[in-house]
Amino acid sequence: MAASALGVLLRYLREKRGFSLRELAQFAEIDSAYVYRLETGEKESPSDEVLARLVKVLKPDTRHVEMLRFLAKNPGQDPALTEYVMKEPSVTFDEFVPAATIRHRGNVRPDPKTLIERVRKFLKG
Repeated sequence: MAASALGVLLRYLREKRGFSLRELAQFAEIDSAYVYRLETGEKESPSDEVLARLVKVLKPDTRHVEMLRFLAKNPGQDPALTEYVMKEPSVTFDEFVPAATIRHRGNVRPDPKTLIERVRKFLKG
């Protein structure tokens, strides 16, 4: 199964903290198999309690906490957009949400950079 946007972000935050998957699961008191399923996209909607435990251990910044909450409540988002936003700290959460939820005509989705540029242009009016 392809990684989910939530899984991409969780893995990034876990690796940033230097934790193995098992260490994160142990510190958060969550089954390691469940954390694995979240990271691989097999599961995409953790409960608020599970998410709170992960946030407590991972200690992400505010933007990443907001992204985690959004992705947990809105499964099926584009992992490529999430990867782009993680690597581009200038992208705000308020820019990420419209980029993640925008609907596209046809079957071609713009690349994440183009999508963020369009959202910024729209938000500026």
